[in-house]
Amino acid sequence: MKRRDLLFSAAGLVLIWQVAAMLIQRPILPAPWEVLIVFVQELGNGLVTHFFYSLWRVTAGMALSVLIAAPVGLAVGGSKRLDAIFSPIIYLLYPIPKVVFVPVVLLFLGIGDLAKISIIFLILFFQIVVLVRDQAAGLAPQLIQSLQSLGAGRRALFRFVYLPASLPAILTALRQSIGTAVAVLYITELFATKYGLGYYIYYNGSTLFYYPAMYAGVIAMSLLGLGMYYTVDWLEQRWCKWKFVS
Repeated sequence: MKRRDLLFSAAGLVLIWQVAAMLIQRPILPAPWEVLIVFVQELGNGLVTHFFYSLWRVTAGMALSVLIAAPVGLAVGGSKRLDAIFSPIIYLLYPIPKVVFVPVVLLFLGIGDLAKISIIFLILFFQIVVLVRDQAAGLAPQLIQSLQSLGAGRRALFRFVYLPASLPAILTALRQSIGTAVAVLYITELFATKYGLGYYIYYNGSTLFYYPAMYAGVIAMSLLGLGMYYTVDWLEQRWCKWKFVS
């Protein structure tokens, strides 16, 4: 996505927001300029701290999911025997909305960062496993056989064939999951914590009724998701250069 298109879209949303605020004229929907002023003020009043707590949690969850789910997907997709064993389990668990596991994870792991990171990990894990497994299983058998005939072992096939071929699937899974991960991050940060954008938004909106600060937190969480989305795009351009060769 071009930056110019993004700026035009943002300007359009701000215009719609301004019109809605003028029509509604209630404190619950302040004008964009008012929220922007509060956003700048809140940067020095703890908003940055909340942002980095949320960034740490969602980044740790995504990194953990890639480190575990990608090898699992590669192993299952590259072995018919493992695929026959684990595919039924994946198909049973994958359709279940992972949000329903939030109370279970909190009961087992408590209310600290570990529980929040684990919930994000659960959301991303199955998406990455399924996409990577399908990508690995779809490789041409002739390619694998030709490399094996040249003496390539399992480790070499994993490093030079399966992993590069599955990188686009891994990054696609991450891109698709960012919105869900940030949404669940908000839910997890409502439970017994004093730091994080979810707590910041809820506290200012439902306890202090300070609506400009609440919307400032929403903007910060939107920037968090947008930054992660562009980070995945940047990684794809760097690691999957063959996709951008015209």
